[in-house]
Amino acid sequence: MLSKAKTLEGYKLANLHDEIGKVKEFYFDDHYWTIRYLVADTGNWLTGRQVLISPYALAARVKEQHHITINLTKKQIESSPSLSSDKPVSQQFETDYYGYYGWPMYWSGSYSYMWGSYPYPYLEPNPEKQAETTPEEKGWDPHLRSTHEVTGYHIQAADGELGHIEDFIIDEETWTIRYLIVDTRNWWPGQKILLAPQWIDRVSWGESKVFVNLPRETIKQAPAYTEESLLSRDYETRLHQHYNRPGYWESTAKEFLR
Repeated sequence: MLSKAKTLEGYKLANLHDEIGKVKEFYFDDHYWTIRYLVADTGNWLTGRQVLISPYALAARVKEQHHITINLTKKQIESSPSLSSDKPVSQQFETDYYGYYGWPMYWSGSYSYMWGSYPYPYLEPNPEKQAETTPEEKGWDPHLRSTHEVTGYHIQAADGELGHIEDFIIDEETWTIRYLIVDTRNWWPGQKILLAPQWIDRVSWGESKVFVNLPRETIKQAPAYTEESLLSRDYETRLHQHYNRPGYWESTAKEFLR
């Protein structure tokens, strides 16, 4: 299922007995552009610290009720490694966090997988067994970015500015950001476009700017996107064919079959 990040913000996070909080924003890594944590707004509970929920902890989403069920108790979260609300997420914190829950570290193992040793955020029923089989060596060095921080970044095409990032479209099966929604009001008023992270040439994090090695006319001729558009596989296929790029569903299928 594909969902906009802003649509998921505000969803309640709860286990079978207690409400944990609401989705505030997301942290994603800047290599795979995959969501690594949902940041929870816990209200008056656990004030002064960031409460991060890994996709490993997500059990189900009830769209009609704006509700996400997680398989963590309040006690587990309260006793988990603490991260101050004004501190960035460090590698040491992530190591302690994944060790505490017994989950495989996404940056370990094969660099070709977005979730480390696995193509999907899959967790064995036995956490102790999973922790034993997780490779200990560090596979790559992730850097986390906030969806709130990156919203508003300017998009630069090969021949001029396109607009700015308005939102992110997330694949809830793999928790990967599939598309950036770009507001083009200063170049093409009233229109929005989709760009996949794989089509990005580079990102200047210091300048808050994303560079795409595509001419604006090519982007303008892509299949139209509107807020009412249903992101069907047919639409996505036409979009990828326009840019002469393979569909992500082809590569993820190959990963699953390895």
